[in-house]
Parts: sequence; C-alpha cells; structure tokens
Amino acid sequence: MWFCFNNLATQFNQRWFFDSQNIGFVLGMAFAFGGTAQMFAGMFEYKKGNTFGFTAFISYGAFWWSWALITVFFKGNAEPAFIGWYLTVWGTFTLMMFLATFSKPKALQAIFFFLTLTFYTLAFGDATGNHGIVNVGGYLGLITALCAFYLAAAEMINESYGRTVLPIGEKK
Repeated sequence: MWFCFNNLATQFNQRWFFDSQNIGFVLGMAFAFGGTAQMFAGMFEYKKGNTFGFTAFISYGAFWWSWALITVFFKGNAEPAFIGWYLTVWGTFTLMMFLATFSKPKALQAIFFFLTLTFYTLAFGDATGNHGIVNVGGYLGLITALCAFYLAAAEMINESYGRTVLPIGEKK
C-alpha cells in the first residue's frame, strides 16, 4: 500500500492533475509513507527471514527518501543527465528484483515488470528532455501503482477470509 499511494501521488502531481504547488504534499508522503513506513516494513520482513521483502522495502524506502531529498535540495533544477542516470540505476536495480520474482506470485511479477519499465522510460525521457516519453513513464507508473494496490488488497482480503477471494497467481 505504501508504494502504491506514494506512486499515485507522485504521478498525479508531476504528470497531469496537480501543479507543482502541491509538491510539499508529495514530499511529505515520500518521507513518511514511501520512505519511513517502507523501511519499517522492511525490518519486519527481515525478522520473518524474507530476504526479498526486506531488500524491496528497505531499498524503495531509501529511494523515496533520496527522491524527496533531491527534490528539496535541487528544487527541481537537477541536470537532466543526472536525473536520467539516477533513474537508470534504479531501473537496473528493479530489473534485478524483477528477475527474482520469477519464483513468486504473478501479481508481484507484474509490479516489478511495470516498475522496471517505468524507471527506464522515465530515465530516457528525463535524460533526453522528451516530455512525451516522460508522460508514457508516468502512465507506466500508474499501472505499477494499480498492480501494487491489487496485490496489497488481495493479500489483506484473502487473509481476512482465510481463502483466495482475489487471485494473485501463486506458484504451485
């Protein structure tokens, strides 16, 4: 849920619905919800022995913290090549995480597939200054957020009912 909500707020603010005056709202979510809450979730995953969950939550929690800090310190004036590099690094890390999902439920695979595409598309669009490509990356980010929302909802609902209500494509 943390990832989903933060991603939705970021895409809505940067791409279509809201203007840059609302960046404080997105930064607040990035620091608290996207960053800190995900890091706490990562610690719980570590305690459970879930290396994948630990790595994902801690890493993307750190991503949201770093994104927020870059936004605060550079105030939107970072060089496009730097932003492209930064997003490419995260795309490459996400590709590794996607490869690690092949033994996991299809819903989780979908999240990391679309997140990989999102990072690489945003990286290329930002590095080249092509706003059309950045918008495609924004749409991919929305798809990613919806996939994350579905998986989070399915896990909560399925656990609450003690049976599969929303399928997630679990490995058999």
